[in-house]
Amino acid sequence: MQTTQRMGGIAALIGAATNLLGLVVFAALLLPKGLGSEDADPGKTVALLADNQGAMRAFNEIIFLAFGVALIFLSLALYERLKAGSAVLAQAATIFTLIWAVLVIVVGTLSINDLSTVVKLHGENPAQAATVWLALDSVETGLGAGGGETIVSALWFLLLSWAALRARALPRLLIYLGVVTGVAGILSVLALTGLQAVYGLGLIIWFAWLGIVMLRTSPVSAAKRPATGARPGLVDS
Repeated sequence: MQTTQRMGGIAALIGAATNLLGLVVFAALLLPKGLGSEDADPGKTVALLADNQGAMRAFNEIIFLAFGVALIFLSLALYERLKAGSAVLAQAATIFTLIWAVLVIVVGTLSINDLSTVVKLHGENPAQAATVWLALDSVETGLGAGGGETIVSALWFLLLSWAALRARALPRLLIYLGVVTGVAGILSVLALTGLQAVYGLGLIIWFAWLGIVMLRTSPVSAAKRPATGARPGLVDS
């Protein structure tokens, strides 16, 4: 079990690192060049992708494929940690984790394949490449941060936080951060796009904190930890 928890801790830290890399690269390098903005020029975007195909491919492999694989290993460790409190909730959280992992890997695979497609087409017909990129990018956005992936991950945060409260398996403040992150994720898709930053930062901090917790404490010691001044069922941070 300790090996599983260490594996989960490392996976959580990988999740934090890949999402932090994605946020920094997007905000500091891609967005200033117009990639990802709402008013991005399709022609300039495709030209930028063509000039940086190798770097963009590696970037997508890290932030999508590596993160998706890390989520699979994290799901196994979290199930071991939460099942004592409620096996049903732990199983449900595991299912949502795997769905999220599949979506991340699918979006990453599409991004890599779409990149190759538009870059090849750009060399033959730049105008057509820009039109194709608009269609392909809308599919990626719908499956990813613009809808599917964010909703699934936000629901996962809420479900996992509920399971962790029942199992007393994570620090109380970490659980509350998970709730805030989940709610921000749902609202960012349904109504308030400005909360995307709250969701993104909350996700990174939550994964980093979870990784440290899983590497430092076992499920048994977390459950037995005294909760001074707290209601039963909560774990102090």
